[in-house]
Amino acid sequence: MDERWLIAAEEGGGAMLVALHPDGQPAGEILREPDLVTSVASRPQVTRWVWRSSSEIYPRLLAAGVRVERCYDIENTEGLLLGHEGRLGEPRSAAAAWARLSGRPVPPDPPLRAVVPGEQSSLFEISVEPVPFEALLRVYADQIRRHDLAEYPDRMRLLTASESSAMLVAAEMDLAGLPWSADAHRQLLSELLGERFPGSGEPRRLTELADEISAAFGHRVRPELPADVLKAFKQAGHQVKSTRKWELEHVDHPAVAPLLEYKKLYRIYTANGWSWLNDWVHDGRFRPGFVPGGTVSGRWITNGGGGLQIPKVIRRAVVADPGWRLVVADASQLEPRVLAAISRDRALMEVASDPGDLYKAVSDQAFSGDRAQAKIAVLGAIYGQTSGDGLKNLAMLRKRFPQAVAYVDDAARAGEEGRLVRTYLGRTCPPSGHPLDEALLEGPPADIPTTDPRHARARGRFTRNFVVQGSAADWALLLLAALRQSLTPLKAELVFHQHDEVIVHCPTEEADQVTEAIQQASNLAGTLTFGPTPTNFTFTTATVEVYADAK
Repeated sequence: MDERWLIAAEEGGGAMLVALHPDGQPAGEILREPDLVTSVASRPQVTRWVWRSSSEIYPRLLAAGVRVERCYDIENTEGLLLGHEGRLGEPRSAAAAWARLSGRPVPPDPPLRAVVPGEQSSLFEISVEPVPFEALLRVYADQIRRHDLAEYPDRMRLLTASESSAMLVAAEMDLAGLPWSADAHRQLLSELLGERFPGSGEPRRLTELADEISAAFGHRVRPELPADVLKAFKQAGHQVKSTRKWELEHVDHPAVAPLLEYKKLYRIYTANGWSWLNDWVHDGRFRPGFVPGGTVSGRWITNGGGGLQIPKVIRRAVVADPGWRLVVADASQLEPRVLAAISRDRALMEVASDPGDLYKAVSDQAFSGDRAQAKIAVLGAIYGQTSGDGLKNLAMLRKRFPQAVAYVDDAARAGEEGRLVRTYLGRTCPPSGHPLDEALLEGPPADIPTTDPRHARARGRFTRNFVVQGSAADWALLLLAALRQSLTPLKAELVFHQHDEVIVHCPTEEADQVTEAIQQASNLAGTLTFGPTPTNFTFTTATVEVYADAK
């Protein structure tokens, strides 16, 4: 039986709560109790807690050792429902939802507060606009009704439930933290950058490279300033538009090699150097503040510390605790497999049913065994490379996998025409002309009018990829929910998630169980997300002591 209760935190640590009927109406009297944590802990029969925001309540419960199985996050759900209704970007707070229901002015959402390094107390000091408990009841009941109005109500309910579950996963991951060796990190920095000079100067290796660059140009150049570098190249007779690696590699000048090396090390120094280490790693853990659904496609972001941009060389500092291991799992060729599942293309589903190399299988069927060409073609279909060689590749794919190509073609056409497109579960792209939509379009300058055909083509490229990437993000939510449930009896803990990758930190003796649990969770997620399909969502896993050794 799905027993649901709505609960709201009160000032001073108390709580208001009430049991709920399936339609969101109260199933009893509203209770007021003096302690939020005790209110939840004393009701183990509750299968799903309904609350305003997981970030408001769940960290408090976790800090007291109370873990819940399921929740319904009203504010997160409001954002998904607004998106489905073509209103993505409107305020999604409970206060805003109540204002819309009651015909009052809608307040803007509070800005997302960045995680302050080492400031755990910020989890308990989230500033929100007050909403009466009875108003939360009304908002929740209205959301239940709005689910029924969705294009596919059952899929929409699954999406909002799975993203609410992801909010629990994110809070638990932040509590656990990614294991991080400060000693290994310092040693790594010393090897790469050399010793630091007193004061605020750059480390020795960067100083040496800066001197080499200046010597190559014949005058002093500050390599950390792109304008300075571009000016120096111009004076040397080279018209360089940017300092990007792919452009500099084609320039014949003695400053190029030390400049590329400087740029690589400077990035490490500024993004993951000694200051970063002091700010973000405490008690052997890195906690960046995970935010599920932080992008319009549903992919996660982090609130600080660059948690999803850990350079491979820095991964040498991600070290399991003594007697523990990191099980690092990557979904193999996820997006083409998702395309097979959502398009129901029989030929592509047959190819994707094999856990082996999907691109090799595609090449055998459509590209005379040329795997590289097959990979370019498949990714071109998903990401929108539909001109030149991409057009020829697409024609070959269309002949062998007509439904798959038609699926992304239809999404692109809908985007070009300004229509909404949705992921398989119902996550919806921004409406045409919305600021969020315009920010996503790559290519046309901002001063080109939206009636220009280039805007339509750019939107089509975005929506073509959105239906695949977003559906992959939806699948990942179900994967995390299933894996979280599987790990409950174990000491193992989820500590990292990025797009198609998860990391579980576990005692050495649990590593085999964890590896099996990840694949089982993947299989279950595929069935729950896309229904019965022969598509195989396989994982490549590695059990290591150091994250860098996994790839």
